[in-house]
Amino acid sequence: MQARATLASLLAFGMLASGPAAAGPALLFDASNGQVLYAEDMDDQWHPASLTKIMTAYLTFEAIKAGKLTLETKVSYSEAAYIQPPSKVGLPVGAEMAVDLALRALIIKSANDVAVLLAEAVSGTEAAFVEQMNATARRLGMTRTTFANANGLPAPEQVTTARDLARLSRAVVRDFPEHAHYWAMADMRIGKRRLGSHNGLLKTYEGADGLKTGFICDSGYNVVASATRDGRRLMAVVLGESSGRDRGLRAESLLEHGFLNQGWKTLFSTGSIDTIPIAPEAKPVISVRDEVVAWDCGGRKAVRRAIAKKRPRTKASQQAAVPSAAQEQGGGQAQNAAASQKAPEAAGGGQSAGGAAQPAQPKPRPKAAAAQAPQQPAAPVKAQQ
Repeated sequence: MQARATLASLLAFGMLASGPAAAGPALLFDASNGQVLYAEDMDDQWHPASLTKIMTAYLTFEAIKAGKLTLETKVSYSEAAYIQPPSKVGLPVGAEMAVDLALRALIIKSANDVAVLLAEAVSGTEAAFVEQMNATARRLGMTRTTFANANGLPAPEQVTTARDLARLSRAVVRDFPEHAHYWAMADMRIGKRRLGSHNGLLKTYEGADGLKTGFICDSGYNVVASATRDGRRLMAVVLGESSGRDRGLRAESLLEHGFLNQGWKTLFSTGSIDTIPIAPEAKPVISVRDEVVAWDCGGRKAVRRAIAKKRPRTKASQQAAVPSAAQEQGGGQAQNAAASQKAPEAAGGGQSAGGAAQPAQPKPRPKAAAAQAPQQPAAPVKAQQ
């Protein structure tokens, strides 16, 4: 009954989504075995933005497990950390922070300065840490991923895929279950400041338990979202949405589809993230800057469409309806380094794999508009552009 109500809500909300979306790759899979439940363009390369920080956390967890660090270890705030653009914590050079608090700031606040702080604590320098990131990516089978920094700030060569992010996300929850609580935290405190997560599903979706959001203008709004129901943990990777709300809605739709149809998916399995061959038509990275609903990204047409759709009554409400890129905690923009560190924007709360015949592959939400309810068995369908 609750699932039906959720789907009805998704349908109603999805139909009100603003403007045409510039949706990118998407993937839904079972975290326990990597079985692909739904996929679209999962081998196309994409800028990861702050999803990069999943790898930064993974290597920090490895250092803790190896005894190089503890959660109580104090790490020093360097000049290299200090000069990072927002989103950031913004401590003075020489200040110290415990690894536990640093991990919270990395995952919840998505602090770019703290990513560099942890990189230096683990490897001595960020450059050495990046080498370790790429070596670990190869070990985990992330064959179409290249890292260039520890925080996901814009870098042309920093690319990944939905499949590679699935491998990384599955690995971090499998290899470090003792640190699972970091991914599930909806907020944190640093002194008197309360910092909230952009993963709105943590508060709105039944069973949501992580992981991470990300945003830069060229990538659009990205998320790896995880949820567990009745002992089954599913994960959705959503890349390239034009707004935080669309990002959350698409992830929620994918997860709901998976929980409602996993039985059919198991009967007609097409393989896992490790066994399905890489698509020969997989594309190189592109930019979706012009479709992002954020003034800072230059997508003026997308912004105007969003404003016209919502029809805000005042100038103030127009500004509230259209997020600035600097507000997103998932990566920030290097060219907007002087952006203010205001409270985070709220994340939105609210695709098919080749192989044997399989049950319905409904679009959890067409790229251009609304969420759709799962249908009964039919051939896979590509999302509408």
